Amino acid sequence: MSKRISNISRKTNETAIEVSINLDGTGKFDVKTGIGFFDHMLEQLSKHSLIDMVIKAEGDLHIDGHHTVEDIGITLGQAIKQAAGDKIGIRRYGHFDLVMDEARSSVALDLSNRPYLVWDADFSAARLGEMDTELFQEFFQALAGAGGLTLHITNICGSNNHHIIESIFKAVAKSLRMAVEADPRTAGKIPSTKGKL
Repeated sequence: MSKRISNISRKTNETAIEVSINLDGTGKFDVKTGIGFFDHMLEQLSKHSLIDMVIKAEGDLHIDGHHTVEDIGITLGQAIKQAAGDKIGIRRYGHFDLVMDEARSSVALDLSNRPYLVWDADFSAARLGEMDTELFQEFFQALAGAGGLTLHITNICGSNNHHIIESIFKAVAKSLRMAVEADPRTAGKIPSTKGKL
C-alpha cells in the first residue's frame, strides 16, 4: 500500500479549515477548533483510530459553533476519502461496541461511497462545555456525507452526557481503524463484487 495521507483545505465566508491526516499513523493529533469540548472529542477520534490528524479551524464562533463543526466534518470526511484512495486491499467494514463507565455505544460503518447516517442518540443536556449537543449529529452527518461512509451510531445506554458522546467518538474511531486497515487476504483487490467502491 502506498502512503495514505491527505491535506484538505476548505474556506468559506463562515470558516477556514485545514485538515491533514495519515491513515497509517499512530494516533498523533494537533487539534485547534476554537471549541474546547470538540477538540477533546476529535483528539479521541485520532488517538483511538490511530489516524494522525492535524485539524485547524477558524469559524464564526461569535454566532455559534454550527458552521465550524459542520465544516470540520465535511473537510475531515473529504480527507479520509482522499487518503483511502481506490480502497484496494482494505477491510472496508468496521464495527465496535464500546463502554465508558455507565455508557455504552455501538457503531458500524462501511467505506462504501454510499453516504448514509443512522443516528440513535439523545442527550439530557443542551450543552457540553461550550458545545451544543445537537451539533454532534451534524458533525457525523457531514463526515458521512463527505467521506462516503455508511455510518450507524447507536447509544445503547448511559446517563452522563460526557460519557455518552465520548463512547460514541471512541466507537467511531475503533470502527474506522478496522475499516481502513489492510487485509492481507485481499491484497491487491477491491473489497466488492462491483469491482469499484
